[in-house]
Amino acid sequence: MVQTLSNVAAVIDRMLEVPVITSFTNLGYLARRRLHDWQSLESYDLTGRVIAITGPTSGLGKAAAAQFARLGAEVVLVARDPAKTRSVQDELVESSGNSAVSHVLADLADFDAVRKAAHQISEGHPRLDVLIHNAGALSNERRTAPNGLELTTAVQVVAPFLLTGLLWERLQSSAPSRVLTMSSGGMYTVGLTVSKLQMDESSYRGAEQYARAKRAQVTLNQMWAERTARSGVHFHALHPGWADTPGVEAALPRFHNMLGPFLRSPAQGADTLVWLAADDGPPLATNGEFWLDRQVREIHKLTSTRKTDTAERRRHLWDWVAGAAGWDLP
Repeated sequence: MVQTLSNVAAVIDRMLEVPVITSFTNLGYLARRRLHDWQSLESYDLTGRVIAITGPTSGLGKAAAAQFARLGAEVVLVARDPAKTRSVQDELVESSGNSAVSHVLADLADFDAVRKAAHQISEGHPRLDVLIHNAGALSNERRTAPNGLELTTAVQVVAPFLLTGLLWERLQSSAPSRVLTMSSGGMYTVGLTVSKLQMDESSYRGAEQYARAKRAQVTLNQMWAERTARSGVHFHALHPGWADTPGVEAALPRFHNMLGPFLRSPAQGADTLVWLAADDGPPLATNGEFWLDRQVREIHKLTSTRKTDTAERRRHLWDWVAGAAGWDLP
């Protein structure tokens, strides 16, 4: 009987996933939460675990960091704005009663700052249970990072790769550990590209550049899992659905206004991220997966994008990112 109910729930879940409006909005979140009878996040105890998260000062990152603090984790906020970061740190300590919230300052567009941040995290924490790549923003104008890379590519593709690499020994020594990447459903619209990963000035469209970077993130997540399969470090990527965050409101005002009542709250959007960090069941029994609402999902919805996902392009992507980061797996 239990198996039958589980099968029925899986079928209904797949039906919800087909129309994007029911899958990505708060309608999908609320339906799946009841359908699968999710374990409450409040039931997890993360005491003793160290979690480092980028982009923790607003939106999904702040919602996740607040939840980690409430669950007793030692939380390391990695952000670039000193005043805002300290303010969020103080806020989380006060609201959670957990004093084990600290911060490391780093602009992820500056790879020297990434290296410094990795050193500070390693020096300050004898273990690292979860590393979360959440930082990212959608810009409607092309901007360049200090190293010359297009900013979105630098911050959301190369910097997470570099930070993972620099913290690799700490993650391995803390196994079973996890590296989680917050992606976006926008990546479904584009294929895997390396030569055109960085859009030029003449053709630049912020939403498409963002989607290209997110596609690269999801592909690299799978490749990390494949190349480090016996390390005890588990890699997962996810997308939060369509959430009501300051970034979405600023970058996509028409989209935000049109779907306003149906957008997920930051806490709803961060639910699967927190679950992947906290639960010792499916997240540690699998590796290299892509998730939405606590279920593994396909990384392609279109035949056109699937055709671009070749072994050759994957190798090219890894080699290009490793070269840009100045680090590769031993």
